[in-house]
Amino acid sequence: MNAAPLSGLYAPSLALVTDLYQLTMAYGYWQQGLQDREAVFHLYFRKAPFQGGYAVAAGLALAVDWVENLKFSEDDLEYLGSLRGSKGGVMFPAEFLDYLRHMQFSCDIDAVPEGTVVFGNEPLMRIQGPLLQAQLLETALLTLINFQTLIATKAARIREATGPSDQILEFGLRRAQGFDGGLGASRAAFLGGADATSNVLAGQRYGIAVRGTHAHSWVMSFADEATAFAAYAKAFPDDSVFLVDTYDTIEGVRQAIKVARDMRANGHELAGIRLDSGDLAYLSREARAVLDEAGFTNTRIVASNDLEENLITSLKQQGARIDTWGVGTQLVTAYNQAALGGVYKLAALRKADDSGWDFTIKLSEQVAKTSIPGILQVRRYLNEYGKPRADMLYNTAEDLPNHLIIIDPADSTRRLPIRPDTPFRELLEPVFRKGQRVLDLPTLAESRAHAQREVQSLDPSVRRFLNPHTFPVGLEMGLYEYRTRLILEKRPMRSA
Repeated sequence: MNAAPLSGLYAPSLALVTDLYQLTMAYGYWQQGLQDREAVFHLYFRKAPFQGGYAVAAGLALAVDWVENLKFSEDDLEYLGSLRGSKGGVMFPAEFLDYLRHMQFSCDIDAVPEGTVVFGNEPLMRIQGPLLQAQLLETALLTLINFQTLIATKAARIREATGPSDQILEFGLRRAQGFDGGLGASRAAFLGGADATSNVLAGQRYGIAVRGTHAHSWVMSFADEATAFAAYAKAFPDDSVFLVDTYDTIEGVRQAIKVARDMRANGHELAGIRLDSGDLAYLSREARAVLDEAGFTNTRIVASNDLEENLITSLKQQGARIDTWGVGTQLVTAYNQAALGGVYKLAALRKADDSGWDFTIKLSEQVAKTSIPGILQVRRYLNEYGKPRADMLYNTAEDLPNHLIIIDPADSTRRLPIRPDTPFRELLEPVFRKGQRVLDLPTLAESRAHAQREVQSLDPSVRRFLNPHTFPVGLEMGLYEYRTRLILEKRPMRSA
């Protein structure tokens, strides 16, 4: 049996990039006549990844692209019409499929700009509109925002470890979770702080600089290292980086220098050497000494081999002479944290008589999983230097008092009064209004620059890898008190 062509995996319509329960709920809403009831959902994560102190929001541009092209194709509807329940009956009747065929997206979406530093329980997106439509957005938005934010955060941590002057090359496509995982990871890694990628498709799609060296197989294809290096230099006289550890690393460096002398005599310079195994701290110091002694002080030393932020920090502390870091598996797979864990929760429903809002809450035996009701906005207060001081979540449907107090929802005794003249900025910005995009998206390079400014604006105690300081994030007092009342109202009393 012949396999389906690979190109069929990513069909023009991506409306079915969803979980079945989104569609079953949509059908239930439609059947109950609730499809147009106005609702508000928030997309957020509960805890920063990698046991860190922050995350870097990413994925909005991809989410916008998906939303703008959201439409059920005839193939989609034919497939949905073929689905059967456990008793053999159709799962979705023709009338509902016809509703989906003619559905016009009309939600409002507000979101945190890509590259913004964010913290647990803060909405990255707020979706407001017809209940059925807002529900259908859940899975796709989560998969796009979760993964991009996770990888961008990992890249920002790696940038923190390398420092601002070193180069970071993302080398992870071969270890990524498929083509789409690799492409998305390359984009998010660049946004978070990487300088270039080995992923050629990402270079084409997103305008990211592409970089690479050669593999060990290149060296092994020739009689010796010097011949291999000379052949590569002939092909790329101004862009050669030689992989020197195929047989003996320091001897490989010496062979690279022999070829580099011939290159220099012909008006070219060896761009760099790459170390891919062994004790990178020791070998980089030895390689630097050999290169410098031979007069190749500008030849860069590139290192790869399962690098990540903690190992890079250790190598720096050991005096490694590495100035370009090829980071692959650990970056594109977000090694040691499989997923961000973002969630999408209903927070408000328009009253049936259109007289106002019913604010909704999801309770849990775990306090951290109890949701926050309201139509939320995140206000970031700044200190006298313009740096982030504290974040406050508040309900935009209610008036704010003159005297503001932020309360930590996990510890009501932790309270932060806010002076009326404290400068601030609102994090959620309009993206869609009644289904039409109202935001001109920045370029990926602009979002990357924003991310670097944002991360550096945080206190070093929040950025550190081990036991980072907790950045103050809390609820406006009125919202905190309303949430507490709602919890007591919704939670049943149990007898002892």
